[in-house]
Amino acid sequence: MLLVIDVGNTNTVVGAMIDGKVIYRWRITTKSRTTDEVGLLFLDLFRLEGLTFTDFTGVCVSCVVPSVLFAIDKASRHYLKQVPLVINRGIKTGLRICTDDPRQIGADRIVNSVAAYRRYKKSLVVVDFGTATTLDCINSKGHYLGGSIAPGFKISIDALFTKTAKLPKVEVERTESVIGKNTVYSMQAGMFWGYVGLVDELARRCKSELKEMEPTKEVVCIATGGLAHLIGEACKEIQSIERDLTLQGLWDLYVLNQK
Repeated sequence: MLLVIDVGNTNTVVGAMIDGKVIYRWRITTKSRTTDEVGLLFLDLFRLEGLTFTDFTGVCVSCVVPSVLFAIDKASRHYLKQVPLVINRGIKTGLRICTDDPRQIGADRIVNSVAAYRRYKKSLVVVDFGTATTLDCINSKGHYLGGSIAPGFKISIDALFTKTAKLPKVEVERTESVIGKNTVYSMQAGMFWGYVGLVDELARRCKSELKEMEPTKEVVCIATGGLAHLIGEACKEIQSIERDLTLQGLWDLYVLNQK
């Protein structure tokens, strides 16, 4: 069994995988913890499912918060008796990174792109609804070309609340209409459908530019991340929602780098 860990700015997703399939999945808050706290947290999560550290034969980690990585690395070595594969510069990806400075590309974006390309083998746009919303573009030859970064959905909600004097903080849900008859509904409509419009337009432009770069009739857009089902299902440009895309990418990279 492989332990995969995706450390995002807001949440960390931990998965237990066998043969490329997610068997168990846990989501915890990303924050600074000591090595012992991380180790004991992992052991407690395992215990809930009847697992022990001996069930795991490897660990693979993607992390965009450097201050958190140290404790995870040490906890993996001490509590799980495993040296983790950390996704960083120098590992094999199977992709050709065609950006100005590959070192600037977040590990999560590479992991998503690897997983998407290995499953679809065609021109792709990958949308990740995280703390930031990222769009990554890969052509049919497996060249990672770059993409776009926009403020995340929750960041936008928080900004609307903190930067205005009278608007309340609301739970945003999909609305049937964009014409609200009260403040809360108006905010929900504006945030939800406004964000759908942002993602759809970025995805549409990414698809168009990919088609200009190579002769292809189809560019597939897939979505992942915590809010993929809420926002992604309303986006016309998104063809598929892959809940476990990042975890599957970690599996792919772990296997690739064992060869």
